Amino acid sequence: MPTWRFDAIGTRWEIETDEPLDPDRRARVDAVIADFDATWSRFGHDSLVTRLAQSGGSVPVPADAVAMLDAYRALFAATGGAVNPLVGESLVALGYDASYSLTDGEATPAPPDWTSILTADAERLAVASPALIDVGALGKGRLVDLVSAALADLPGALVVDAGGDMTVRGEARIGLEHPFDQTKAIGVATVRDQALCASATNRRAWGDGLHHVLDARTGMPVRTWAATWAFASDAMPADAVATALFFDGGPALAEEWGVEWVRMSTAGVAERSPNAPVELFMRKS
Repeated sequence: MPTWRFDAIGTRWEIETDEPLDPDRRARVDAVIADFDATWSRFGHDSLVTRLAQSGGSVPVPADAVAMLDAYRALFAATGGAVNPLVGESLVALGYDASYSLTDGEATPAPPDWTSILTADAERLAVASPALIDVGALGKGRLVDLVSAALADLPGALVVDAGGDMTVRGEARIGLEHPFDQTKAIGVATVRDQALCASATNRRAWGDGLHHVLDARTGMPVRTWAATWAFASDAMPADAVATALFFDGGPALAEEWGVEWVRMSTAGVAERSPNAPVELFMRKS
């Protein structure tokens, strides 16, 4: 299949199609990504979330805000507060900041009362006091859905893959990368007309055991689970569940949302939901 490869939002994208994408469709994809990045990137010096972190206040509500914050409320409840959209300052405190300083710092818990600080309705997105929003728990999945929607008129098979978070129209066989050895896979997934999202602690890792998957209650990286994969009809819920699976409550949320999943512990043991479309090569708990 023809594949369009490019870098955006800090990751490698691959869009596979039956025929090469024409310039108009490529421009459509570029515009969707640029708009999302200008709104939600905490690495952009003039993004909307950067401005809100500096001054607080309210702005016209972005198109994605209500859906994403609704999902965050479910994630927060399911994980006992471990997933929180105001974890941005916690990441910055550990060195995962806009300049990628990657310098060890002091663990900083996210505000547990985030729902009273960050609100959105049909008209306004508001931050009661300066706070850094980070939508990393589900934002890439949301963007994959938006890009897929922008190509909905494209005939034939389609794979939109943003660094391991993907939607598939048709069927694809996907290896599940071993988090301790990128040359190996722990299994193979068969993805049919659905989304697959993955998260792993070996990605965006630095310093002495630091990585991007934080427990918002402590501001420290998770230690029990090394990698997760989630399968859903759309990429945003798959991405959200892939994050939730690092914590107690993740499997229950997956069942509630009808999401199948696999996860691997730091001890090298795999768990899976009963109907996950995967063949595992390793021992299971």
